[in-house]
Amino acid sequence: MEKYQGEKKRLYMKENSIAHLFSFPAEKYVEVHEYQRDDWIIQEGMRPAFLFYVIEGKAKIYITHQNGKVSLINFINENEYIGEMELLHDVYYTKGIQALTKTVCIAFPIHYYRTQLLEDTKFLIELTKFLSVKATLMAAKYSQSLAFPLENRLADFILQTADNGVYKEKHVVVCDYLGVSYRHLLHVLTQFCDKGYLQKEGRSYRIKQCHFLHELAEMLKNK
Repeated sequence: MEKYQGEKKRLYMKENSIAHLFSFPAEKYVEVHEYQRDDWIIQEGMRPAFLFYVIEGKAKIYITHQNGKVSLINFINENEYIGEMELLHDVYYTKGIQALTKTVCIAFPIHYYRTQLLEDTKFLIELTKFLSVKATLMAAKYSQSLAFPLENRLADFILQTADNGVYKEKHVVVCDYLGVSYRHLLHVLTQFCDKGYLQKEGRSYRIKQCHFLHELAEMLKNK
């Protein structure tokens, strides 16, 4: 993780102002953190010292079950929060948050900002909107698993997780997230390669025809 300092931080905050999200001047003590792919933003089970607001990139949320199995739960994208549940609840079991691409976040030290944030009506209204959208998307994911074939859901997953046009998520994690068998997943990945959508490169896949994947993924969206 890199923390922006001095002039680099000042210029970044000027170009990516967050003043519109709050009723008070919230930028004075914030930090700017940059994470590379696979860096942990929050370690599972460890209470974070910051509330993060994602300016660039995307991340994924993991949880480890009592039997040791690790499951991918959801994704975090630009203009979304990380650590909001820990801000709202004194006792909360923290999930693991890992950068999926280069990710840059505005980091609010919770020890300094917690009271101000929880008393700021403007921030709380925006946070409520964010949480409602998050809950709606989680419900939509479940309904999609029943209503759409794997081809559409996998295309959407590949587009969400690809970094610089390369998809390289572990098959076992994908199977668990999409609720499909290992064999079925490999079959559809082979189909995508045969059609020229993807090109296998070792254990990774390079996206060759992005527009076809977008067409498949677009079908998941309610018109």
